Amino acid sequence: MTLTCPNPPETDTVFAPLLARLGAIRPCQSIGHVTGLSRDHVRVAGLDRIAALGDRVRIGDSIPGEVLALEEGAARVMPEGPSEGLRLGQAVRHLGPQTIAPDLSWLGRVIDPDGQPMDGRPLFPGPRACPLLAPPPPPATRRGLGARLETGFAVFDTMLPIVRGQRVGLFAGSGVGKSRLIGALAQAMAADVVVIGLIGERGREVRDFVADVLGSEGLKRSVVIAATSDRPALTRARAAWTMMAVAEYFRDQGQQVLVLADSITRFAEAQREVAAAAGEPFGPGGFPASMAQMVMALAERAGPGGAGQGDITAVLSVLVAGSDLEGPVADVMRGVLDGHVVLNREIAERGRYPAIDLLASVSRALPGAASDVENRLIARARHLLGAYAKAELMVQAGLYSAGSDPMTDAAVAVWDDLDAFIGATSEGGIPASFSRLEGILALAERGKDRRAAPAATVAPG
Repeated sequence: MTLTCPNPPETDTVFAPLLARLGAIRPCQSIGHVTGLSRDHVRVAGLDRIAALGDRVRIGDSIPGEVLALEEGAARVMPEGPSEGLRLGQAVRHLGPQTIAPDLSWLGRVIDPDGQPMDGRPLFPGPRACPLLAPPPPPATRRGLGARLETGFAVFDTMLPIVRGQRVGLFAGSGVGKSRLIGALAQAMAADVVVIGLIGERGREVRDFVADVLGSEGLKRSVVIAATSDRPALTRARAAWTMMAVAEYFRDQGQQVLVLADSITRFAEAQREVAAAAGEPFGPGGFPASMAQMVMALAERAGPGGAGQGDITAVLSVLVAGSDLEGPVADVMRGVLDGHVVLNREIAERGRYPAIDLLASVSRALPGAASDVENRLIARARHLLGAYAKAELMVQAGLYSAGSDPMTDAAVAVWDDLDAFIGATSEGGIPASFSRLEGILALAERGKDRRAAPAATVAPG
């Protein structure tokens, strides 16, 4: 049976959070016991006819776990915490399927993957529990991609448009500025609600992101789900599922939701640890075969909604080691996304932010997201950037002579302005950004005057 998130009650009362807490109490629980222990999993007897794959359990009084495998007479459970101190015969309580109960009051809050507050203030669950592993809307009933969204950045408002319901990958190495870009998008991008997943981040980075990068204004319309790097693999992986379940809750209320994930690579790495505990064989690149399905299932839940729903626009960051865009996770993500943005370390090192490599980036919302005139401007800008990239070494070495090639002359004339435009904020929205781009490209025509004039001839006699 497919689990879906039920609609909230028509009239919520002040007692709804309390009633939700009372409704979560289970007066009767199924109990098993530990029959085998190892570093990465626990063998449990007595739950094999009750528990299902993926169900949550509690070992002893405090250690949660997840059912990884079932066999006759036993269940294999991965503890979500250190296994030191566990004993044979210890009680194991069956908690049921993984769920989360989001609520409108979660806006402005920082929570963990279990819906517990991380900001020191009380947090009540919503009146209805939603499954973490929910299916996406049926493909035949989903809308197409929507209108272009204002992002606060000139390059995204013009040459790399993001439209409502689009799934975009942000591919970057460490320290290239992806977290800063995600925070800026959370503040400026058009959306009703922003759901941010910080998966496997350092604890200090979570604090810095919320307080400094996101800021109080960005946090007001956001829900931040964080699982730091020291948390167990199950917790880190569940942060991504919780992020998407919370986004779906707001989408089902008709809201336009922006999902920002940092990063999908760490989600895949956490799933790899879980797969190793389950005994799954590994394939090329050191990842199990299930990694691709897990990543694609997560990404597919974002996108346009069905009838009566909003949309989930997603910017999913992919951490690429050594800027290797051919890695297993990056390769899978490119196949499931509606566009990808590449951040280049060399661009970051020369001080341009965001360090977007436009020629390596693409938005699959084009050409439909732009008019004919806008598409011609975008194509012209790309041609000029490509021409400069081909001649860059010669230009910098002083080996290029003006007048040798009209396209290169034009590219040299506008390159500084185009490069600055890619790193500029958007002032005045999408129309103003295109007007600015048009003005820059007009300089390219004047750049042709740099061609050497033809030698003068003398008439006979």
